Amino acid sequence: MRVTHWLGVVGLGLAIVFSAAAQAPATEQNPGMTTPAAQQPQTGQRRQTEARQQPRETESANEAGARRENAPPAPLPKEETVVTHHSAKIGGQVISYTATAGTLVIKDDKGAPKATFFYVAYTKDGVDPVTRPVSFVYNGGPGSASLFTHMGFGPRRVVLTPDGHGMPAPYRTVDNEDSFLDASDLVFIDAVSTGYSRPVAGQTPSQFYGIIEDANYFADFIYQYLNRAERWASPKFLIGESYGTTRSAELSGVLQERHQIYLNGIVLVSSVAFTDVSGDDRNAYFLPTMTATAWYHHLLPPDLQNLSIEDVTKRAREFAHGEYTQTLVKGDLATPEERQKTIDDMARFTGLKAKYIEEANLRVSPFRYFKELERDQRKTIGRLDGRFEGYDVDAAGERVEYDTSEASYLGTYSATFHDYVRRELNWKDDGYYTITANVRPWDQTGNTQVAEVLRSAITSQRHLKVLVVCGYYDFATPFNGIEYTVDHMHLEPPFRNNISFAYYEAGHMLYIDQKAHDKLHKDVDAFIESSYQR
Repeated sequence: MRVTHWLGVVGLGLAIVFSAAAQAPATEQNPGMTTPAAQQPQTGQRRQTEARQQPRETESANEAGARRENAPPAPLPKEETVVTHHSAKIGGQVISYTATAGTLVIKDDKGAPKATFFYVAYTKDGVDPVTRPVSFVYNGGPGSASLFTHMGFGPRRVVLTPDGHGMPAPYRTVDNEDSFLDASDLVFIDAVSTGYSRPVAGQTPSQFYGIIEDANYFADFIYQYLNRAERWASPKFLIGESYGTTRSAELSGVLQERHQIYLNGIVLVSSVAFTDVSGDDRNAYFLPTMTATAWYHHLLPPDLQNLSIEDVTKRAREFAHGEYTQTLVKGDLATPEERQKTIDDMARFTGLKAKYIEEANLRVSPFRYFKELERDQRKTIGRLDGRFEGYDVDAAGERVEYDTSEASYLGTYSATFHDYVRRELNWKDDGYYTITANVRPWDQTGNTQVAEVLRSAITSQRHLKVLVVCGYYDFATPFNGIEYTVDHMHLEPPFRNNISFAYYEAGHMLYIDQKAHDKLHKDVDAFIESSYQR
């Protein structure tokens, strides 16, 4: 969640991909960083790295100058933990569990503190931790704290309307019947600079901001947690949402090469495509989500409107990657008849007027779609969830003024998490809980090789399984993008069944919708339980 704030990476629908054009220039590889082989400069050649070395910090001239001023020595950070005991009704059973809210200090090889990670671990009481699965959970952004997945997958949840709209205060939290705690212990982690996680005083924040850098520090946190909690023998899972899926894919390789940690499974929630999709390809991958959204709002012609969501999106995929793509590829060589037929068919599949599609040259960006679909009703639709409707002061404008889906529930999540962490978890830190951090610029080195990192981990670890869960109405990470990625990972036949998909009538945050959350709970529990020997 929280992918709308950073136009530099995920604006204009680019949450599905870090394009090659946006990739940072190649630089000399940081010798202290564990970089999966697929992302190393010499293709196919593995460079050896010290497994326990920390990333080398880099700083700008201004940062270096500020450090040279006679500042007093920074106090060493202290690790803290607060342990509380609870019970909740989950999956039809009452589960007693221990909640540990705390911080872990990550150090370099010389023992110098680098960053303090805030986490909350939920562990089921009365079970053997050696055989009990443990899942590491986080949001994305990049720059988003993990309060959203925390209050969606943890043992307590935010009270919303059944279809996911926020409600006015007083806000409430209740037992989360659909928490994954019945199948796995859960450790929620805030990335550095988000939530209560911070760089240690004197450390330059930029060293934590990048695809490879971020995964290295998360890997070191996981290593440290496994040590402290004595969970090395436990089945291990990653559950990431949005950019958190890129982090998970990268972690599959970094954990293996840096700490020799093998995973049982990864759940990609509302997955980024993490591949090079640009130009006209992007238009094709958004089109099935446009079809699903128009279907939800009853704006398709009867023959399509009467189909199920599964069938109508299947036809939309066929049109998008068939006739529509062929016409775009032909460009000016398409005959007037071919062009007009594609315009008319696109109007059928998107709910837009044929005249508008013609004037847009058959290329309608998601942000224009949010404004145009229900313009005649003076309504806009949401980016994170196309089911949500809103209003702008300028109904004739070109772009929406805000994401009506995010605006509906953001205040509810913020208030309930702040109340919950203090009142129920007894975490009394007066520091600022950063929901959205400015982590620009984000080092995108290696962005187009993340899928190869995951493929390599699946192939070499052999038992690693992946579940991809997708919302039909999600424009931030449209489902057809990650479908393309998986279809082009070049997995050998013995490993293709290691990846499975599940779909939901929901948007980016699947857990805000009650029906989708119920199904997600069953699907993820079944995935976890099938991914290790019980």
